Amino acid sequence: QVQLVESGGGLVQPGGSLRLSCAASGNIFRINTMGWYRQAPGKQRELVATMSSSNSTNYADSVKGRFTISRDNAKNTVHLQMNSLKPDDTAVYYCNADRLWRVGSLRPLDAWGQGTLVTVSS
Repeated sequence: QVQLVESGGGLVQPGGSLRLSCAASGNIFRINTMGWYRQAPGKQRELVATMSSSNSTNYADSVKGRFTISRDNAKNTVHLQMNSLKPDDTAVYYCNADRLWRVGSLRPLDAWGQGTLVTVSS
């Protein structure tokens, strides 16, 4: 069974930094794209940042220049360094593995973590 486990959320003051991490496990052969999404109270889930297996990145306009995504393909991990945090960044952050291929599987799947809460407040 595939699992994505996030860590690193918490409470931070405006202007502060946090680093989120996500580790995927479960007899994984390859993951095409890993990324982060977030959902604020009363809002829809939105893309924050993604990174392909070839290290191509995509960021939401609202986080460009403040957040940096990185991944380790060999370890099936993805990280999100968040700097200059704002109250509007408050949300549950979800790790995503898109087109995840398990060893011996004929079809890829889309996997999500359980979410980690980030609260930006003074």
